Amino acid sequence: MSYINPSPGVAANQVTLKLELATATGWTSALSVPGLQDVTVNAANDIFTWTQLDSTAKLQVPTTSTNSLSMNIVLDDATFFGSTVGTVDPTAAVLVQGIQGLSRNKTKLKFSLKFLENGSTGDRYLSGIGYITGLAPKISADQPVWVSPITVTVSGEFSVSSTEA
Repeated sequence: MSYINPSPGVAANQVTLKLELATATGWTSALSVPGLQDVTVNAANDIFTWTQLDSTAKLQVPTTSTNSLSMNIVLDDATFFGSTVGTVDPTAAVLVQGIQGLSRNKTKLKFSLKFLENGSTGDRYLSGIGYITGLAPKISADQPVWVSPITVTVSGEFSVSSTEA
């Protein structure tokens, strides 16, 4: 049995999230999202349910799936606001827009989430196309750094591979 164990603090085992414009090729100007605190992969199949007069039980069939990645991040100035504060061009590189700009501009993204399996099977990448939503930066006396939830709402399917897609 090989458990997926990212071993926090071990650089080679880090869970990483990369973002790039959906129309771009490769990862030449990708934004690696730093400060991940937790990540949740959501793959929820919708179910259509109906009743019939000739049955005492409901009938169900699966329909389309709603996919997303949800996480919390510690905010980094350059990553959150981008390299050019106030950029409103949704075709600008992800490094220029930053996470806040990607959300505001409703920029279509390509993403890749790296898993590492401790064992013989190696890395796994969960990839797809989506949009940044759900930003809600928060700071308090008990939490003296800015932290925000962030969701990548997936348009379509997740894909799984042993290399970055």
